[in-house]
Amino acid sequence: MARYTGPKNRIARKFGVNIFGRLRNPLLHKPNPPGMHGAKRKKKSDYGLQLEEKQKLRAVYGMLTQKYLIRTYKDAGRRPGNTSHLFLERLECRLDNIVYRLRFGSTIFAAQQLVSHGHILVDGKKVDRRSFIVKPGMIISVREKSQKMKAVQMSVENTSQDLPEYLTLTDKFAGTMEAAPEYDQIILPLPINIPLVCEFLAHTA
Repeated sequence: MARYTGPKNRIARKFGVNIFGRLRNPLLHKPNPPGMHGAKRKKKSDYGLQLEEKQKLRAVYGMLTQKYLIRTYKDAGRRPGNTSHLFLERLECRLDNIVYRLRFGSTIFAAQQLVSHGHILVDGKKVDRRSFIVKPGMIISVREKSQKMKAVQMSVENTSQDLPEYLTLTDKFAGTMEAAPEYDQIILPLPINIPLVCEFLAHTA
């Protein structure tokens, strides 16, 4: 999956939230959305509302591609249960997201980089695929040599981000997924209407 290298601060301003959890909040100096008339908004169509919700979700999980979201949605639709719940729960179980939730990476993009560069172990084995799905009982850890990286040390020392209920830190650089995350346990940095996202994906699949 391609790594996103576009303007992250612009996205944060668009939604009015420090969506990527950056230490330097991009909204401090420019609180309004980008554009000459950033603060003015026209009423959106149903399609526009669905598109915006999809863009918010895509950003929260590290600018995932449309193709990946559609594939994940279809996979959720084939399983018994609430499709929108299953869809979000699967996104939450991505390895890069779990690394971020465990505070090994200061942002979702830092977590993606740690995984891609081989700094992360799953049950003691290197996994460099960001979309790898973590399952209950798996131990996620930072490779011993990588624990000395300044960025990793600064991230694990920052406890401002709460640890989700379904994760447990076994030590400073290792944690485990105690149980699969449930829909109500997933805390997103801004409100997102997941059923609307699923409606959008159903129409574009």
